[in-house]
Amino acid sequence: MKKILILGAGFVSRPGVTYLLENKNFEIIVADMDINRAKNLVEGFDNGNAVELNVNDTEKLESLIKENDIIVSLLPWVFHIRVAELCLQNGKNMATTSYVGEGMKKLDAEVKEKGLLFLNEMGVDPGIDHMTAKKIIDNVKKNGGRIVHFYSYCGGLPAPEDNDNPFGYKFSWSPKGVVLASKNSARFLENGDLVDIDGKNLFLNSREEFVEGLGKFEVYPNRDSIPYLELYGLNDSETVMRGTYRYPGWCETLKKIVDLGLVDETPVKGLKGLTYHKMMAKIIGSDNAENIKEKTAGKIGLDQNHQVIEKLEWLGLFGDEIVPDADNYLDILSILLKKKLYYKENEKDMLLLKHKFIVENRDGSKDQITSTLVDFGIPGGDTAMARTVSLPLAIGVKLMAEGKFDLKGVRIPVVPEIYDPVLEELEKLNIKMVEKKESLN
Repeated sequence: MKKILILGAGFVSRPGVTYLLENKNFEIIVADMDINRAKNLVEGFDNGNAVELNVNDTEKLESLIKENDIIVSLLPWVFHIRVAELCLQNGKNMATTSYVGEGMKKLDAEVKEKGLLFLNEMGVDPGIDHMTAKKIIDNVKKNGGRIVHFYSYCGGLPAPEDNDNPFGYKFSWSPKGVVLASKNSARFLENGDLVDIDGKNLFLNSREEFVEGLGKFEVYPNRDSIPYLELYGLNDSETVMRGTYRYPGWCETLKKIVDLGLVDETPVKGLKGLTYHKMMAKIIGSDNAENIKEKTAGKIGLDQNHQVIEKLEWLGLFGDEIVPDADNYLDILSILLKKKLYYKENEKDMLLLKHKFIVENRDGSKDQITSTLVDFGIPGGDTAMARTVSLPLAIGVKLMAEGKFDLKGVRIPVVPEIYDPVLEELEKLNIKMVEKKESLN
C-alpha cells in the first residue's frame, strides 16, 4: 500500500484529499498545525490518518517524510523548498500546486540524479491552464500549423447570482495574497511588441472581454507572460498574453486603493486604537478627520460621489470602528476585506478559464480556437476553486503512486505524458474545457 503524506488542510484541500482517500490502495496521512482541520478531512475513511504538525518542527517534518512514499505540499509556497530538500535527502517524490521558483529550479539536476519526480504547478492556474493550452498548441503544430496569437485568462469569482457586493468579488483564499498581486508588474508580447507594465500601473492596462453565456468581464495582465514563449513552444508567435478575470469596476477600484497606499506593507507607528476614518486622515496627510470622504476623493482625483469612493465607504474605511491590531495598512485592509467580501452559506463561487488562439494552418488559412472552462461551486459543498486546484494535483499524485509517469526531475504538466491522463480523468469529474473553432478566412 502506497503511503501519501499531505501537508496542509486548508481552503482547497478537501476534494483532492477525498479523491485519494477513495482509493483503498493508498494510505493517506494529512498533517496540519490545526489537528481538527486534518481530522475533518479524513473522517469516515479507514485509510486516512490525521497528524498535528508545525512545519517549523523540522525533526517531526522529516520523520513524517521518511515514513511516506509521496509528499504533497499544500503549504504556503515559502515552505516548499524546505520540504523539497527533505524529500531529496530521504529519496521521496513530491507534488505541489505552486509555481516553480528559482529555488525549486536549482534542485532539478539533483532530483534527476536521484531518480525522483517533483511535480509542480498541478492546480488550475497554474495547472489546468498549462495542460489545456499545451494540448491545443501541440495538436496545431502536429498538423503543421502555427499559433499566431495566444491569450489565456483565468479568474476565481462569485457566481453571477451571488455577485451581490459593490466590489464584485469574494474571497475563497487569502485576501492578503489577492491584494499583494495588485502590486505585480507585468510583461507580455502583443502583435510583435514587448509590453512592460510597472506594478503601480497594472490596473491602467485592463481590457474588456466577453464570455458567452456570462457577459462582460475585465482582464488585466498576469505577471510575466514571456517565459511561456519557450515553455509552450510559442517562439514564433506574435502575441502571448496571460491575464486575470474580474467583474467590471475592479481594476479602477484597485488602482485607487494602490494609489492611496492601502497595500503598503511598511510598518506604521500610531495605528493602534485609531478609527478607520482617522487612519484615512493619516494616510492622506490631513490634520483632522473631518470630511474625510471628500478629502480622500480629492486626494485621488475623484468626486466624492464616484463609485470608487462609494465602494470604500461601503467597506467601512470612513467609519468609526477601531482598526484591527496590525502595524501596516496592507494587513488592516486584508482583515477588512475578509470581513466584508465573504461567501455566505450556500453561495457559489465560479472558476473561469479561457484560452483564445489565432491559428495559421499549413495551407495559409486561419482559424480562431477558443477553449473555455466554467466551473461552479457546490452549495454547502466544495468550492469551484477547491475542486479545480486540488483535483488535478490529486490525479497527478495517483498516477505517480501507480507508476504511470516515466519522468524525472522538477517538472510541470506541459507534456502529453502528464496532461493527457490528467485531463481525461478531470472530464470524468465534470471539469472540462469546451472548445470551439471558427474559420477566419
